[in-house]
Amino acid sequence: MKALQVHGVQPIAQQHITLTGSKSETNRVLLLKALYPNLELLNDSNAHDVAMMKEGLSKTNGTVDIHHAGTAMRFLTAYFATLEGSDVLLTGSARMKQRPIKILVDALRTLGADVAYVENEGFPPLQIKGKALAGGSLSMRADVSSQYLSALCLVAPKFQKGLSLSFEGELTSIPYLKMTLKLLESIGVPTELNSEGVRIFNKNTIDDQSLAVESDWSAASYYYSIVALSPVGTSLRLSVLKDDSLQGDRVLADLYTDFGVETRFDTNTVHLHKSGAAKEAVSYDLRDAPDIAQTIAVTAAGLGMHCTMTGLHTLPIKETDRLAAMKAELEKCAVQVTITDESLEVHPRKDALVSATISTYNDHRMAMAFAPLALCVPLTVEDPMVVEKSYPDFWKDLESLGFHCKSKAE
Repeated sequence: MKALQVHGVQPIAQQHITLTGSKSETNRVLLLKALYPNLELLNDSNAHDVAMMKEGLSKTNGTVDIHHAGTAMRFLTAYFATLEGSDVLLTGSARMKQRPIKILVDALRTLGADVAYVENEGFPPLQIKGKALAGGSLSMRADVSSQYLSALCLVAPKFQKGLSLSFEGELTSIPYLKMTLKLLESIGVPTELNSEGVRIFNKNTIDDQSLAVESDWSAASYYYSIVALSPVGTSLRLSVLKDDSLQGDRVLADLYTDFGVETRFDTNTVHLHKSGAAKEAVSYDLRDAPDIAQTIAVTAAGLGMHCTMTGLHTLPIKETDRLAAMKAELEKCAVQVTITDESLEVHPRKDALVSATISTYNDHRMAMAFAPLALCVPLTVEDPMVVEKSYPDFWKDLESLGFHCKSKAE
């Protein structure tokens, strides 16, 4: 399917969506399960990234190709480096080979790991020969990607000396690191976190137990956007989501009050309700929840709001340069956007939105973030199946709400 014509219809039809398990939580628990085989995983995500993670973890030798799965690249780098006897070539898509991994590789090498660059220094693919690592003390940049930190923390319990990791620079995406630590603690691994660093203690074995993965708050963001762009009185329920979530994107429930959306929690279900008008202008620091920036930008554009977001320094090194991509695609719809290397500003609209063909740049969040805008103006989404990376049922679930989604190839 090369392109999908999307048109939203009001009022939305189905009132309840059950979301897939969190990709972020699932990939972390999968790695823990590889380290501790007696750990049982429940409600895992059906995302393509998770499939890539599972496939990678099933191998100990040869080539492991994770395609566009950035989390899998970071986590598997640490896993194979510490898996005694493994010898793999870890590679990915053309875009993956442009995404830096030097900070993590340097840290692993400091601990004694055998990791070599196959093509360009500082970037995948990597030749990794696994061996047991003693662990110990290490200093590492914390202001680029929390996934580097999480990757090390997840394998650290198997280090003989554990790991004492000191932060260099301001810690970014703190909730994702806290998610990692809480999952470790839930299976019995002691951890310590403060502003200076993190410590993970050795834990060779754990008791038999299971971990249930919560649904994906990042996926929930698209439904918050749909309700925000709908008439006052619109309601929608989402499962399985928790008020005390480990996921940083749970902040959606607070931020979207600015867009007229109220959230009520009720036994693993959230009730969304469009209760009133949105504010004229909003400003957010999304350092701890950068993955919802695209959704918020589109919501603000649809409502004609002035929206400024900062703390987005990780977005240019994602599946695409998300800041540049958002500017290009929103401007197709007659929305003025200003970006820097860490911020995005959506200006109040002077003119009506215009229908456009949205490029997705091999980025699942570009497709899903723009989809709610079809409630305001018909859109054509290129490469719609890119959503399989994190949410394969996205278009089917949108159709259950009454959206018309038709392949241009039909």
